[in-house]
Amino acid sequence: MRIANVVSDSIVDGPGLRFTVFTQGCPHHCPGCHNPDTHDPAGGREATVEELEAQMTANPLTDGLTLSGGEPFDQAGECAALAARAKANGLNVWAYTGYRYEALLEKGSPEVLDLLEQVDVLVDGPFVEGLKSYDALFRGSTNQRLIDVPKSRGLGRAVLWSRPDPLAHFTRPES
Repeated sequence: MRIANVVSDSIVDGPGLRFTVFTQGCPHHCPGCHNPDTHDPAGGREATVEELEAQMTANPLTDGLTLSGGEPFDQAGECAALAARAKANGLNVWAYTGYRYEALLEKGSPEVLDLLEQVDVLVDGPFVEGLKSYDALFRGSTNQRLIDVPKSRGLGRAVLWSRPDPLAHFTRPES
């Protein structure tokens, strides 16, 4: 697969400590994109799924894999293979895309559908500079959605992901 870079200890691309793969090549060219070096599909470097898996699993504290970009869904087959390896290693999978969830489903491509099958949370939609917000959890702009993909596939419509309450397991005894 063609990648721009990896970050082995990201805390901004989803919850917990994440292994983030920045794919190379993006057709969206969103004004204000924070990764414009990923736009050129001929840029970056080649990496194998095996190489990336070895890097991803090197740190036992890693919570998940994040596929970012560039545009991961333009390399859906390779990204699906890496995501499947992440799942086999007990990691959750997040993916960022400039496409809307519904548009990905409409593509109907087996590779795209396979990647969606592996993704737990999808951050969808193009980055919109006028809607940029530092308060938008795990997103660059407020138009982007955090989609719970397993729930969405089960219900046949986009279901937004909500962050679990980290203190939910601490309950106060009844008085």
